[in-house]
Amino acid sequence: MAVLYLGSWLIAYMISDFTLRALANERRLQILKWLKKPAKHFPRQVDGDLVEDGVCGVLIADKLGVSQPTASEHLKILSQAGLIRGKRIKQWTFYQRDEAGIKQCKRLLAKI
Repeated sequence: MAVLYLGSWLIAYMISDFTLRALANERRLQILKWLKKPAKHFPRQVDGDLVEDGVCGVLIADKLGVSQPTASEHLKILSQAGLIRGKRIKQWTFYQRDEAGIKQCKRLLAKI
C-alpha cells in the first residue's frame, strides 16, 4: 500500500506493491497496450479466440522477443496486480486485460 501525505491530510491509497511494480516496467506496459487490441497485434491462434479467450502466453513471449519463462514472470506480475487475468485452455494459458482492475488502478492513481 502506498501512503501519501499532503499538507495536514493523510491520504492512504490502496495501491498494492504488485500494481506499482507492474506499472514500473516498460515491457509490462507494452503487454497491456497489445492486449487492449489483441487482434491488431497478434496472429490468429489455433486454440482460443484472441478477443474472447485472450492471447496465448507463447505469442506474447514471441512478440516481446523473450523466453517463455521471462514472459511468464511479466504476466504473473500483471496478474497479481489485477491488471490481467489468465484462462487455461488445454495446456496453454491465455491472457486478457482485466478492465475493471485497470479502471480501479487509474481511479486511484488519478487521486495522487
